[in-house]
Amino acid sequence: MEDKKLRATPAARALARRLGVDLLSVIGTGYKGRIQKDDVAGFNYEDKTHVSPLAQRIADIHNIDLKGVVGTGYRNKIMKDDVLKLIDDQEVKSRFMLDDYGYQMVSPSPQVVKVAPVQEAAVAVKTASTVKESVTAGDTETVPMTQMRKIISKRMSESYFGAPTIIQTWEIDMTEMLALRKKLLEPIMTKTGKKVTVTDLISMAVIKTLPKHKYINASLNKEATEITFHNYVNLGLAVGLDDGLLVPVVKGADKMSLSEFVVAVKDLTERTHSKKLLPDEQSGSTFTISNLGMYGVDEFTAIINQPNSAILSVSSTQQRVVPRDGQIVIRPIMKVSLTADHRIIDGLTAAKFMTDLKAAMEDPLALFI
Repeated sequence: MEDKKLRATPAARALARRLGVDLLSVIGTGYKGRIQKDDVAGFNYEDKTHVSPLAQRIADIHNIDLKGVVGTGYRNKIMKDDVLKLIDDQEVKSRFMLDDYGYQMVSPSPQVVKVAPVQEAAVAVKTASTVKESVTAGDTETVPMTQMRKIISKRMSESYFGAPTIIQTWEIDMTEMLALRKKLLEPIMTKTGKKVTVTDLISMAVIKTLPKHKYINASLNKEATEITFHNYVNLGLAVGLDDGLLVPVVKGADKMSLSEFVVAVKDLTERTHSKKLLPDEQSGSTFTISNLGMYGVDEFTAIINQPNSAILSVSSTQQRVVPRDGQIVIRPIMKVSLTADHRIIDGLTAAKFMTDLKAAMEDPLALFI
C-alpha cells in the first residue's frame, strides 16, 4: 500500500521509477514538502549507496548497514570483498566459498556480525533522524546539502557557465521615487491594508519598461536555437530564505494596477517565507528582480534566472554628492545592475532598456499616465 505521507507528483514518481531512485530518500521542495520532478532529477548519484547484488545479500543476511561505506567498484560501488572486509569473524568469512560462479553462501542463517573497530565509522546505524546528519570535528562542522540547495547549485552553475553574460551598472537618482512613495503610503494602505515599498515601485517601473524591449523580456531554449518573445510580463522576485532562495512569480503583472500588484506581491512573499508556495507560482517568469538594498549592499550582480534572458540587481539607496546643473548637491543614489545573456542581448540593447528604466524611475509619475 502506498504511504500516504509520501507526497510526489506523477512526473516525479515516473522519473524515480526510470532512474531507480527511492522517493523516501528524496527531499521535496514543493508545497508541504511534495516531491517535484526536479527534486528527483537533482538527486545526486553520489548520495545513493550502490551495491552489487551479492554484496547486498551478504550485508542483508549478516545485518550490516552499508550507509557510509565507500566501495572499490566503479563510481564507488560496493562489491562483495568490501563487505567481507567489514567482518572480523573468520568463522563467518569461511562460510563464503568461491566456485566457478563466484561466492556462494553455504550457511545463510541470520546473525549479528562483529565489525572490526577500525571500520566501525563506516558501518552507520540508519535511523529516521539521520536524514540531516552532520559530522563535527574540532572547530568545523560538515553537513550534507539540502535538496533545495542542490537544485539551486545545479541551476546557478548551469546559468553561470552556460550563458555568456554582459553586465551594466547604472546610478539612479531616487529623489522623485522616494517622494512618490511617501505620497502613496496612506492611499495604498487605506485601499489594500498593505504598505507600498520602494521595491514595489521599482517593479512597476520595470513592468512598464519591459514591453518596449522584447529581447529583455525573452527566453532562449536549452539548445540555444530559438528565442521566445513574451507579449506579457511575469515578474519573478528573488526571495532569500535561511536555507536557500526561491523566486515567486507575479503572473500577468503588466495587467495589474499598483494596488493589485502590491497585494499580489505581499501574498506571494508571505507564502514563500512560510514555504506554502505552489509549484506553479515558482515558474513561468519572463524577467527577474533581485533586491538586496534593504541589507545595505552597495553594489552586486545577480546570476540570470534561466530561461530568462536578463535579471536586474537592486542595491541600497545612499546619500551621495553629485553634480546637478553646475552645482554640487547631495542626492539619494541607487545602483542597479543588469545581467544579460549576451547570446541574445547586445550591449546596445541592454543600454537602451536601462536608459528607459532610469528615466521611468527618476520620473515615476509617468508610470501612472
